[in-house]
Amino acid sequence: MVNMTEAIPDPTNEPIRSYAPSSPEREALKRKLEELKSTQVEIPLIIGGKEIKTGVTGTCVMPHNHKHVLATYHKAGEKEVKMAIESALDAWKEWSSQSLEYRAEIFLRMAKLLAGPYRDVINAATMLNMSKNAFQAEIDSACELIDFWNFNAWFAQELYKHQPMYSPDGIKNTTEHRALEGFVFAVTPFNFTSIAGNLPTAPTLMGNVALWKPASSAVYPAYFLMKLFKEAGLPDGVINFIPGSGSTVGPMVMKHPALAGVHLTGSTAVFQNMWTTVGNNIENYKSYPRIVGETGGKDFCIAHKTADIDGLATAMVRGAFEFQGQKCSALSRAYIPNTIWDGVKTKYLSEVATIKMGDPEDFTNFVNAVIDKSAFDTISGYIDYVKNADDAEIISGGKYDDSTGYFIEPTTVVTTDPNFKTMEEEIFGPVLTIYIYDPKDWDKTLKLVDSTSPYALTGAVFAKDREAIRQASKALNHSAGNFYINDKPTGAVVGQQPFGGGRASGTNDKAGSMFNLVRWVSQRTIKETYEPPKDYRYPFMEEK
Repeated sequence: MVNMTEAIPDPTNEPIRSYAPSSPEREALKRKLEELKSTQVEIPLIIGGKEIKTGVTGTCVMPHNHKHVLATYHKAGEKEVKMAIESALDAWKEWSSQSLEYRAEIFLRMAKLLAGPYRDVINAATMLNMSKNAFQAEIDSACELIDFWNFNAWFAQELYKHQPMYSPDGIKNTTEHRALEGFVFAVTPFNFTSIAGNLPTAPTLMGNVALWKPASSAVYPAYFLMKLFKEAGLPDGVINFIPGSGSTVGPMVMKHPALAGVHLTGSTAVFQNMWTTVGNNIENYKSYPRIVGETGGKDFCIAHKTADIDGLATAMVRGAFEFQGQKCSALSRAYIPNTIWDGVKTKYLSEVATIKMGDPEDFTNFVNAVIDKSAFDTISGYIDYVKNADDAEIISGGKYDDSTGYFIEPTTVVTTDPNFKTMEEEIFGPVLTIYIYDPKDWDKTLKLVDSTSPYALTGAVFAKDREAIRQASKALNHSAGNFYINDKPTGAVVGQQPFGGGRASGTNDKAGSMFNLVRWVSQRTIKETYEPPKDYRYPFMEEK
């Protein structure tokens, strides 16, 4: 049992394995890839600890080889959703009353399991089902999720320490940080296993119970996480696993009177629809549901005329094309001064030309496949739009092929229109659009960056001039929830850069911080008076 007085140890970020050639971790990961690839599994729903097969199924495939089926998964229907809600509410009675020490012990055990025996399993499942290279899988499905569990346990402890500042003589004031009444609906995305693992577990650490609906295109690694939860000792029913169609699962969950919260990473349209549903049903809920979401982004980089060209070009390549531009934080629009553009273009294009694309099992590939046919069609549609435009040109990439996998070349667009379609709209793929501006229009361009997109997730400024950095930081104060100076706008680390954005990008409740955990508790203030008054009269009432 964790002792709250010694407390949960101060967390440190999980070291990133290199997977260098001939390293033991590389060989072990390759063996696990072969093992998972050679076996097709059947994934059930998991409700109250029981495996349930509905007979209505979908498939988990490899995006880079979409004819290869990794698993068949069962989809939840209305009957199973009802069962999951009942199971969660039953588990809540015991789980919500457990001490933080008890719950934290389980979460710290989860982190140890993922750092150890489950590391290769979760990384390999992520690589195969989400088409991530070894490094992207390692920093996501291993390191970040380990960090979430270790740091969240520590943050929870710090939150519990927050007590009333003062208790006068004869009185004791305390605050309890209680679980919410009801269940939390965790709706997770395809692009990060760490986010998929954190969204249902952050609320449950705080004593809540969750219904977890993973993205249909990333059910495979989520299933292995459920196995890890079980092995770590998470009680049955605390997290119920209900993959399925959003149109089937969502309405029944969202309108249920016991809905206590929504924890989502996904599209802006889905989140806004959920918020509307809550508003339309507000009088039916037992309590006001907490709504926490991180949605879209149109993430930017603005370079000043004093920017370091090599650093800027590298940030553009990594920011735009790591994981095929499918990070919520991926660099999607860049503003470059015309005085340095020739140098940036030369360096940038020479680097892009060296990028290899293909199967993530070939560790020399930097870019892999986009997640599915729908994403492929959407992204290629934007590329075709550019090809037919008069005010934009493609200077790298532009080709795509889905015959074997959903492959799209890292594509760079240069436009003369700062409001060009690909400068404004979220693409969620390997497409970077660049606008070249005159340095004398620095202030005007800062305003342009701020006003071009409804999103405000991440952004970056590149400059050596400290005054220019100060100006950009001030002008773009509300343009990004995570702002980077002389770095790419991706790669937030738990405990270092809590993640989230404002405006249309979400509620900015900062995953990887105490502030997210605050959303999953309801405080009760307790005042205990040792010697209660025996007379209702106050001194002012006395006669002379």
